[in-house]
This record gives sequence, structure tokens and C-alpha cells, in this order.
Amino acid sequence: MGSLTAMRLAQEGAGEILLVDIVKGLAEGKAFDIQDARQALKADYDIKGSADIGDIAGCDIVVFTAGLARKPGMTREELLNKNASIVRGVSLDIKRFAPEAVVIVVTNPLDLMTRLVLEATGFKRERVFGMGLSLDASRFANIISEELKVALSDIEPCVIGSHGEGMMPLARFTIIKGIPLDEIIDDEKAAVLIKRTVARGHEIVTLLGSGSAYFAPSAAITAMVKAVVKDEKRLIGACVSLKGEYGINDACLGVPCRIGREGIEGIVELGLDLHQKERLLEVAAKLKEQYRGIALT
Repeated sequence: MGSLTAMRLAQEGAGEILLVDIVKGLAEGKAFDIQDARQALKADYDIKGSADIGDIAGCDIVVFTAGLARKPGMTREELLNKNASIVRGVSLDIKRFAPEAVVIVVTNPLDLMTRLVLEATGFKRERVFGMGLSLDASRFANIISEELKVALSDIEPCVIGSHGEGMMPLARFTIIKGIPLDEIIDDEKAAVLIKRTVARGHEIVTLLGSGSAYFAPSAAITAMVKAVVKDEKRLIGACVSLKGEYGINDACLGVPCRIGREGIEGIVELGLDLHQKERLLEVAAKLKEQYRGIALT
């Protein structure tokens, strides 16, 4: 996923790009391969590879993909203890070598790893956030488009909650040509689309048989990086540490955020109904309980 993201960012002209992998030669080889595409693409970009984490010194943005990928039959939560020790170590390296960077977390289980990176680095919450919900929203829009035969460009999807079983695609806040989705389809049909969205990641992993999704996640990461690099002030669903928003404290989970040069520059609080509020609080409580487990390891 990291190398595909790097290729997308290179083609977008996002700036100098560095690939880092602890496996000696892997990042360098991938960087050379991406460099060799420049002439065919008629694109001038600067990309390098390294096995030395210290080379991130001076980086403005760090995309955090370190950790194990989910395998068929494995939930994101099962990755928890396996990835926690990896994430802690890399977070300390980021704190040491790139103390001013904006960090975009991709490692699963994403909501818990985002909080772990935030606390291990000690960075402000505006500079550490997770990618998950922007990917989930893209999946929701794609499923809606296929079902309703509507152009994706006409769909503004809305998903909140955690990146996993606790995600909440919201029909009332998903807009199609200016009309809320719940005014276009009935509750039963909406429930089917929501269920398919929640299961999409697992479905892809199962079909692949080995590895996980790459194309859509790399596109979602690229959109977030562009929002920071180009100071777009763009509204994107992101996993962020909440400090009273939605009545939640001490948990990282996904909500609509405005992303620009400084990272998270605003958090949008949707007017949720009572059921949605209760569900979001349940998701936050579960994340807190799971996080207490890794905090003790």
C-alpha cells in the first residue's frame, strides 16, 4: 500500500517523497521502480527509498503504514497486540526525527493505533489522525452508485464511528444531488447498503485470499495528504482524538473533519438522533476498553 500511495502522490506532484522499510533494499528497489516510470509518464518527481528511519528527519508529513496486514478470517481487533509494539517503536522514532510532522495513521486496528501514535509521540491531536473513514465513505458511495445507478460525482457520503464493525454509514447525512439518501430509499434498503459497506473490507480480504485492499486505501491516503500539502481545508472523515465533541473524551474515532496545512483544523458535529448518539457512545466505550488492554502490555 505504501508504494502505491507513493506512486499516486508522485503523480500528483505532492513534493519530495521518501519510502522507508526496515527490510534492507525493499524501499530502495521500489523507489527506483517508481523513478523509472517518470519518462513514460512525462512527469518530474523526486522519490527515494531507505531502510533508515532517521532519514525522515525534516519530513512535513509521515504516512504511518508500519505493521502487519490483516489476513483472511482475521478481524482488525485481532491485529491489536501484534501491531501495538511495532507502532510504539516507530512512533518514538517519528517523535525523535520528525517532531514537526503531521502524521496520518493507516495501521490497523486504526482507531486504537491512532490513539497509540498520538500518545507515544505526544503530538497535538491536530497533527495525528487516521485514514479509515475516508476509505469507508468511498466504499459507501461506490455501493450506493452501483445500487441506484447514480454517478459517484453526485454522491456525498457520510460515515462516522470506528474503522471496522463500529462504523456508522449515515443515510440521513449522505447527500445525492442535494437530496438526503433516506429520502430516496426506505429504511430497509438503506440497511442493506449499510451492511454491505461495513462488510466490504472483510469481503475484499476474503476474496484476495492473501493481503488486503490497496487501491482504494492508497487513493484515500493520497486525498488526505493533498488536503494538507495544498491547504485545501477539505471536509474529510478522519479518525481523531475527541475532547468533548459528540460527548466523547479520551477516544480516537472517525468524524467529519476539516483538513488543511496544520492537519485537523476543525471538527464538524453532526446533529445525530438519539439512537445514533447512543451507538457512537457505545463504539467509543468499546475502544476505550480495548485501549486499556494494550496500554498495560
